[in-house]
Amino acid sequence: MSEVVRRRVEVRGRVQGVFFRETTRREAARHGVTGWVRNRPDGTVEAVFEGDPDSVDALVAWTRHGPRSARVEAVAVFPEPPEGLERFTVR
Repeated sequence: MSEVVRRRVEVRGRVQGVFFRETTRREAARHGVTGWVRNRPDGTVEAVFEGDPDSVDALVAWTRHGPRSARVEAVAVFPEPPEGLERFTVR
């Protein structure tokens, strides 16, 4: 079995109300990444990505611009131990 990594990201900017979560879900499916994404009360989007390192890195890179109508100002990335998530969900 290949290596599995996990990254938690916090995305700041105009990232709520611009289909960020749904587009992230689609991108995760395209890359075969599991995890979740949610809006936070402070206006940021938080997501967890688990999968092979290249796929997770591609998804993290995508969050730096997000969907067309988003304006990403900053992305913080935190490595975490994988939990073995089985699917990607929007919370």
